[in-house]
Amino acid sequence: MNICRNILQRRSCFLINNLMYSKKAEAGGTIAGLGKRKKLGKLGPVMEKKVLPVETDPARLVSYVCGSNIYKEGEDIKLKEDSEYPDWLWNIRTGKPPALEELDPNTKEYWRRLRKMALRRNNQLQKIKKF
Repeated sequence: MNICRNILQRRSCFLINNLMYSKKAEAGGTIAGLGKRKKLGKLGPVMEKKVLPVETDPARLVSYVCGSNIYKEGEDIKLKEDSEYPDWLWNIRTGKPPALEELDPNTKEYWRRLRKMALRRNNQLQKIKKF
């Protein structure tokens, strides 16, 4: 009798412990199912979207760089005349990068681009390999 009682007590403790450990704790520290439950979406709790203010004043949009102030205090950067900016600023390439044939083979940019293209090609070949 004593042995049976010990086995049953151990088994019940084992079951209780496993049941408690198998349930995840919620943010409040309570065991899931025993405390309050939050409404969950498919991927977890639903987050409220933050609405960012949009500048609509045309005069301000033309004379300031809207959104450039990252601090709580202060204001956005005021735009200056074109003559006050350096000349190289107007020669910056904003379109697609130049083709490999247009680059000089004696530059680092050429060899970096060539290496990147070779890595992409090898990765594509590895994908279609059958093993």
